[in-house]
Amino acid sequence: MAKIVLIGAGSNKFAKDLITDILIYPELRDITFALVDIDKERLDLTTAFARRIVEQNGFKTRIESTTDHREALPGADYVLTTIRAGGWTPFLANRKAGLKYGIEASADAVGTGGVFSALRQIPAILEICHSMEKLCPDAWLLNYSNPMAMICWAVNDYTNIKSVGLCPNPYSHALRLAEYAGAPIEEVTWWAAGVNHFSWYLDFRWKGEDLYPRLREIFKDPDNLKRQNEMAHGEGSDLMEVEMLKRFGYFTSAGQHLSMFMPYFRRLPVLIEKYNLDDFELVWPPAPKRIFDDAKEMRQQLSSGYKFPLNKQYRWSKHATDVIHSMETGTLRRIDGNVKNNGLISNLLDGCCVEVPCFVDKAGVHPCYVGKLPAQCATLIQSNIGEQELAVRGIVEKDKSKIMQSLLVDPLTSSILTLDEIAAMVNEMFAVDKPFMKGFK
Repeated sequence: MAKIVLIGAGSNKFAKDLITDILIYPELRDITFALVDIDKERLDLTTAFARRIVEQNGFKTRIESTTDHREALPGADYVLTTIRAGGWTPFLANRKAGLKYGIEASADAVGTGGVFSALRQIPAILEICHSMEKLCPDAWLLNYSNPMAMICWAVNDYTNIKSVGLCPNPYSHALRLAEYAGAPIEEVTWWAAGVNHFSWYLDFRWKGEDLYPRLREIFKDPDNLKRQNEMAHGEGSDLMEVEMLKRFGYFTSAGQHLSMFMPYFRRLPVLIEKYNLDDFELVWPPAPKRIFDDAKEMRQQLSSGYKFPLNKQYRWSKHATDVIHSMETGTLRRIDGNVKNNGLISNLLDGCCVEVPCFVDKAGVHPCYVGKLPAQCATLIQSNIGEQELAVRGIVEKDKSKIMQSLLVDPLTSSILTLDEIAAMVNEMFAVDKPFMKGFK
C-alpha cells in the first residue's frame, strides 16, 4: 500500500489534520506515514499523536519518524512539503525592515515577504526534490509551502519530479461566495484560473444558474458586506473582492492577498482604513505563540488519554487527501492545482506556474486547458508573473541583482517607494538573510 512522506511534520496542527483526514478512508488505512522534521521535539509530538490515533482505532497504519528526509524517501509514493525554512525569525526581521519604509509583508505570495520567503524556501525544497530524484523518482510531490507559485515554478524548471501545488483558497473563497448567495457548496460549481492566491472565478453556478447576477445584487447593499472574513479580522477581503468585481468584472480567490498583489488597497493609510484591512501585527508576530499553544494543547491531550475524533472537519489538508485518495482508488475528482503553464492559459507566460482546474485519477493529475483569460484579468496577473520569474531565477542562479529587480517591479512596492528606497530596503533584507545566501553574487 501507499507510503506518504510528510516533510514539515513539526507543523503539529496541519500534520494532525492530514493524518486524521487520510485515516477517515478505510481504503487508505493500510499505509505508511513517514514523518519528517528537523525539529525533533515537534516531530516527536506529531509522531506520538499519529501512533495514538492509530492505536485508538486499531488500524494497521505504520508510522515512521526521522529528522533526515533522505531516510524517509525510499519507497515513497507521495511526498508532502509543508516546511518554513529558517522558521519565523528571518521573516519577522525582514518584515520589521520593510515596515521602516512603509511596506507590509506577507510570506504567502509576492512582495518583500514572498520574495524573501522564496529565497529561503526554494533551495530547501529543491534539495528535497533532488533527493527524490535519486530515492523515489516516481513519487508525486504535493507542495503546500508558500510562496506557492515561485516554489512550484522552481520545482518545474529545475527538477524532474512530478508535482502539483495545493492551496485551499479557491475552495475557501468559493465557499464564502456560496454562503452569500445562499447556495450549498456541494451544489455549486466554479471554473477558476490564474496564479496562486490570485485566480479568477470565470464561472460560478448553482444547479446551472449563473450566480454572478445574484451576487451583484446582494453586494449593492453595503450592509451585506459586514461579515468577518476567513481570518476573522473584519470584512476587508469582501470589500476588496466586490471592488474587483465592480472594476474588472470577476471575483478572485485572493481575499486578503489582494492587498499585497495590487497597488490599490494598501498604498496609503486611508486605503487601509477604507477597506478595513487586517492589522498584520495581529497575524504575524503572534504566530510563533499560536504554534506553541497548539503544541501545548496536543501534549495535554496525549497525557490525558484524550480520544482523538476521527471525523472530517479540516479544510487545509482536504486537498492532499483528495489527491491521494483519487490516485489510490481511481475515484475521479476535480481540484484546483498549481502546475506548469504549458499552454493551459494561453495569454499568460508559457512556463510560469498557473492555478487551474485539474482532474485526478489513478494516472495522476491532469491539468485542464483554460484558453485566454479576459484581457483585464491577464494584464493584472502579468506584472506579478514577471516578479515571480525574476525572483526564481535570482534565487536559483544566486544573483542578488535579479532579486532586487523582482521587488523593483513589484506593483505595491513600486507604488510606494522610489528606486533608491527600494534598493536600500532590499539591501537591509539581504543582511537579515545573509546566512541563507552563501555563494550569492
